[in-house]
Amino acid sequence: MKIGIVGLGLMGGSFALDLKSIYPSSIICGYDISKSNSLKALNIGFIDKIIDLKDLSFADLVIVSVPVDVAINLVSEILNIIGKDSIVLDVGSTKAPICDFLKLHPKRKNFLACHPMAGTEFSGPESAINGLYFNKTNIICEKEKTCPKLFKKVNEIFKRFRMKNIFMDPVSHDTHVAYVSHLSHVSSFMLGKTVIEKEKNEKNIFDLAGSGFESTVRLAKSSPETWTPIFLQNKNNIADAIDEYINSLEEFKKNILENDKEKLKSVLNKTNRIKEILNKNVDHEK
Repeated sequence: MKIGIVGLGLMGGSFALDLKSIYPSSIICGYDISKSNSLKALNIGFIDKIIDLKDLSFADLVIVSVPVDVAINLVSEILNIIGKDSIVLDVGSTKAPICDFLKLHPKRKNFLACHPMAGTEFSGPESAINGLYFNKTNIICEKEKTCPKLFKKVNEIFKRFRMKNIFMDPVSHDTHVAYVSHLSHVSSFMLGKTVIEKEKNEKNIFDLAGSGFESTVRLAKSSPETWTPIFLQNKNNIADAIDEYINSLEEFKKNILENDKEKLKSVLNKTNRIKEILNKNVDHEK
């Protein structure tokens, strides 16, 4: 299989590594707007060759892993380049804008909108890791608009990755991920901001921060270049999620100030149900 990876950071690089693990004889070529990233990817070894966009005409499969605001026009451009039997997929965290933009593209059937629920807080070619896509949930939007033969080809990869496909319309996707993905990043960034601004002495943060703080603020290490366009593209859904979050925080604050032990305990007990929900997902991944 001849594969093109566009965007050679965490998501694109890890996709290349995972593809190499299941198709060791495949040829994986890469493109990145950063020449430095392209050279790093080649030196690390998850691509076999650096190419220009125009060279993607050779590819059976193209994976686009760039910021979501860049992806819209870039995917359109790539669709113009590829052959009739090739498929392009993106791994972006928003789906409604790109699906809407491409709805009238002459090669819409050669595109699959998907969102693997995978990632880490790190970025760049050095962050690419083996196994990132294995046993993950993969949200697919507008499957019916993708050529069935081409979908079957790329779905074979998802099966080899042991991914759990969930089919969803783009608007519903963006609504749900605002709560289960985007809000957690907002929360982490704002927790980090609050502590940095309140604790002027950075040594106090380093000395006093426990594992709870570290795990909660982990996502604040994520790339601003990746997350700024996500927040802006999904701004209405994220604004609704933030409003709900603020309401919960205000109620929680009120319970604390009123020394309402029973209400606090009740809220914490109800929220503990998140363990059951997440454990079900862990059981699936096993």
